[in-house]
Amino acid sequence: MAVSTSELGATLRDWRERLDPEDFGVAVSSGRKAHGLRRQEVAQLSGVSVDYLIQLEQGRAKAPSPQVLTALSQALRLSSVERIHLFFLAGQSPHDSARRHRSVPDSLRRMVRQLPGNPAAIYDPSWSPIIWNSMWATIFGDPNERPERERNKVWRYFTGLPTRVLRSPEEERLFEKRIISDLRSSFGQYPDDEQLGQLISDLLGASPRFCELWKAREVAPYDEEHKTIEHPELGLLQLHCDIVRHEGLRVVVFTAPAGSSSAKALIAAQGLALDQHPGVLGVDQDPDGADLDVLRAPTGESLAFGLVGPDRTHAPGTPWPGRGDG
Repeated sequence: MAVSTSELGATLRDWRERLDPEDFGVAVSSGRKAHGLRRQEVAQLSGVSVDYLIQLEQGRAKAPSPQVLTALSQALRLSSVERIHLFFLAGQSPHDSARRHRSVPDSLRRMVRQLPGNPAAIYDPSWSPIIWNSMWATIFGDPNERPERERNKVWRYFTGLPTRVLRSPEEERLFEKRIISDLRSSFGQYPDDEQLGQLISDLLGASPRFCELWKAREVAPYDEEHKTIEHPELGLLQLHCDIVRHEGLRVVVFTAPAGSSSAKALIAAQGLALDQHPGVLGVDQDPDGADLDVLRAPTGESLAFGLVGPDRTHAPGTPWPGRGDG
């Protein structure tokens, strides 16, 4: 499912049509039919000829230069994420477009091990989990007990698989927009990755909602969210989820306000983690064969990291599946 020149053209057209002409000092008459800016207006702003812009939007022009892409990104007022996406769509990729990053560098391993009991995890660009430990498995369930595809965050949500994350309808709409915009950004960076392309193709076939939102061609990072989690033993947890990026990987960390009931529940969860899921590390096992001992602070306190669960609302009181729903 490689990116085609038609995808580049359609994205440029969508970005052009979303702009408000009045923001550019263009007087809008009552008889104006065009949505957003006209091609001639973008050509004036960017210095790119109208003919070449037509060729780009129709998918007939190939390999636009970095100078053209920079001029268009400025004229269209793209965000930094959208600008990077534009360059990837045009084939200006600084890395191997056929391989997602799944190798976790030692620096990230060291970083997550120093977190004092906050659930955290590392995902690949398709939102499939790479590593987690006993703390995560306790909060969200052990992904190793599920088929590989069902571990993927996007797949679980849009195919309606169980979850411990509770969302209002408005929170669902916001999450859907964020996660799909993030996935589209990944697809722009790794257009020749077969597994990522297959995931997107399968989602387009399995979920009308995913299909509808995917057509919007929005690109933006999914970088934070407040989550309400219904845990079968700990009750309701109010946690903030922050996402940090490193070379395509997503490092996900959960925190709770100091002194809150959720913070106390996380402390209690560390004891459960040692009893219920000792030594769980995830799919990408530590290359040094590390066990739970290396995931403890010098004082003996457990250092936990894990991943967020897939997300679909769930009726409170309904029994949770034994395999968890992370």
